[in-house]
Amino acid sequence: MTDVRDITIIGSGPAGFTAAIYSGRANLKPLMIEGQQPGGQLTITSDVENYPGFPEGVLGPDLMASMRAQAERFGTKIEFGMVTEVDFSSRPFKIHTEFGDFLSRSVIVSTGASARLLGLEVEKELMATGGGVSACATCDGAFFPDKELVVVGGGDSAMEEANYLTRFASKVTIFHRRDYFRASEIMLERAKANPKIEFRVPRVVEDILKGEDGKIRAVVARNPDTGETEEFACQGLFLAIGHTPNSKVFQGQLDLDEDGYILVHDGTRTSVEGVFAAGDVCDKTYRQAITAAGMGCMAAIDCERWLESQGD
Repeated sequence: MTDVRDITIIGSGPAGFTAAIYSGRANLKPLMIEGQQPGGQLTITSDVENYPGFPEGVLGPDLMASMRAQAERFGTKIEFGMVTEVDFSSRPFKIHTEFGDFLSRSVIVSTGASARLLGLEVEKELMATGGGVSACATCDGAFFPDKELVVVGGGDSAMEEANYLTRFASKVTIFHRRDYFRASEIMLERAKANPKIEFRVPRVVEDILKGEDGKIRAVVARNPDTGETEEFACQGLFLAIGHTPNSKVFQGQLDLDEDGYILVHDGTRTSVEGVFAAGDVCDKTYRQAITAAGMGCMAAIDCERWLESQGD
């Protein structure tokens, strides 16, 4: 802990790597701590067709590998490991990881968020291989033209995802574990008024069945009231049961909202001077790779200007 870095970036998704590229080009020699999922959520995403610059699309892991190489080209030092504790009460800031401790004049937090999953063994496999399971209708809906889809969830996000998917799908069925919904009345009525949307409640998805092509062919759902199970044919399963921001380690150090998202103001500034945040850890609205990358750029510029103002 004798060396004090100018910038330490916590997290290695699109926000973190973009921040690293910009701060590296500014000759600030950033340090990046990768976190528990190097490359972020895109590493478990197959085809990415909505990231600018790739007219034929790009594999999520390939996109993140390119970002990593670009960040390293501009001098980013990447450390493997998870941050276990931070101390933002005084400068330089202290960052503790599994494998070592670091001091830094400024910090960019880009730890992202994790989609809540059902906890089924096959889920992540089908997400990573393009097998028909997704947690983002905006990202993947266009891959399902004229398909029959299932959306799991009962909140506004589930209603919004279902409505969006009807632009492509022939039919969308909403499964929810209760027979009442958390969704606002206006969102629920909008979904009920859509002729392509049906409701199956209460239902709990207990298994996902694959076809010979390795893609989803059906889900097994149970009625929690009667205990009866059914096999429901579909070609896609969209999970809309929420996201969890990866911000636990910053509790008590930074101001968070009621859902755990880091609060930012004036761009990417957090409640602690010299600490900035970017990407899904502070964005509960858009949650796209391109918006995360944009915030990473903003955080790097905000951080660089702040360092200049400190005479560093």
